[in-house]
Amino acid sequence: MEYLMASLLVIILSVASWLLFMMHFTNSSRHNGVLTNWPIFGMLPSLLLNLHRFHDWSTCLLARSGGTFVFKGPWFTNLNMVWTCDPANVHHIATANFANFPKGPEFKEMFDILGNGIFNADSLVWVQQRKIGQALISHSQFLLFLKNSSWNMDVIHRFAFDMTCSWTTGTHLGCLSIKLEKIPVAVAIDDAFKAILKRHYIPKVVWKFQRWLGVGSEKEIMKARKVLDEFICECISRKCEQAINESKDEDHNSINGYDLLSMHMKEDKKSDKYLRDFVLTYLIAGSDGISVVLTWFFLRLSQNPYVEGKIIEELRQNSPTDKRIFGIEVVGKLVYLHAALCESLRLFPPVWIEHKSSIDADVLPSGHRLSPKDKVMIFTYSMGRMRGIWGEDCLEFKPERWISDRGRIKYQPSYKFTAFHAGPRTCLGKDMAFNLMKMVVATLLYNYQFELEKGYSEVPKLSLGLYKENGLLAKIKRRVL
Repeated sequence: MEYLMASLLVIILSVASWLLFMMHFTNSSRHNGVLTNWPIFGMLPSLLLNLHRFHDWSTCLLARSGGTFVFKGPWFTNLNMVWTCDPANVHHIATANFANFPKGPEFKEMFDILGNGIFNADSLVWVQQRKIGQALISHSQFLLFLKNSSWNMDVIHRFAFDMTCSWTTGTHLGCLSIKLEKIPVAVAIDDAFKAILKRHYIPKVVWKFQRWLGVGSEKEIMKARKVLDEFICECISRKCEQAINESKDEDHNSINGYDLLSMHMKEDKKSDKYLRDFVLTYLIAGSDGISVVLTWFFLRLSQNPYVEGKIIEELRQNSPTDKRIFGIEVVGKLVYLHAALCESLRLFPPVWIEHKSSIDADVLPSGHRLSPKDKVMIFTYSMGRMRGIWGEDCLEFKPERWISDRGRIKYQPSYKFTAFHAGPRTCLGKDMAFNLMKMVVATLLYNYQFELEKGYSEVPKLSLGLYKENGLLAKIKRRVL
């Protein structure tokens, strides 16, 4: 009996000592701005406890860590990562040592729904796809298609998706119909991205087991893939039928036939799988990027009436003479509007996090060492909120920071302003996106006043895209100039 009591006392004292040590270690870690690295579980408990505010939590953590932080995952899970928002590290990864940081097989496995599109491609496949994409986007007929496209807050997302479907596949979904019914394809993309993000912090063996069973978030990806595949397959089939029935008369081709899918199919014979991956990539890049930027832009504009007034004044000075719609030939003069969009992109980049993996051992400019296959996460959202990068007023919405003394847009290197990524993988459609956004914003603000309903929050959804939680509700009335 005495032996049993002594053994029990030893166990109690051991557990108490361990708890006291962990409490001391936790408090010390918090005081030093470093997360607790628990035995077995690593830093994952802290991450899970802060998922509801992950964007701002990770930003604070990076700020306290000098811009780069080593995250330790649970033992034997391969979830160790280097988090960074240091421009020097971004330049090294995206440009200076670009060849050592491809997307890699692990990225492709996580984003398997994208197939072999340009987002997943590496080496020669990526080079070929980028050349093709650049040629298609800059094609004179496609630019003419954009110029002549007619386009009539959830509504912003619907507009962006409708427009992107139009110039990508030639398909008009009618997303802005009076009923405002759900768009299955857009919902599928959103569901897939929320589920794919979980693959970044759930051990691979767990999400692969879920996929095998067809349960949990992996079930959502499977359902989304089915919806997307059916939609794109229908678009491709329709284009094939149009090609068969098309008259040999060159005059028969209308400007509406110069969407990206049509032009791509005319270049060379491609497999349906290749076309599927191509369409999905550009559909996501176009619709999500534009809708995310415009949603956050109008939110910030409602909080800064001075900025809105400056934009309205610029629109008055450059307004079209014959109509109240701003075309592509006018928006190039709108410097202040361009600066305001840049400022919104700085604070709310559509793709707020980038996933990279090293091939060979490397040392980042911050001094952090990487082993082969180590993962690096670039926090674009956090980079726009670092005082060391953008100054003490980094959280303020100030378009003036983008305008030079000569009244022109001030250049910022892509590794500092990473909304369109950096280096060789810089977004192909950057200029086109700016023109489209300026056309939309200029026309809307020139014709209408927007008053946001009270009680909104600035919390982003936990997804790969920086979608706003609960959308954006606004009252709209005709603007009198």
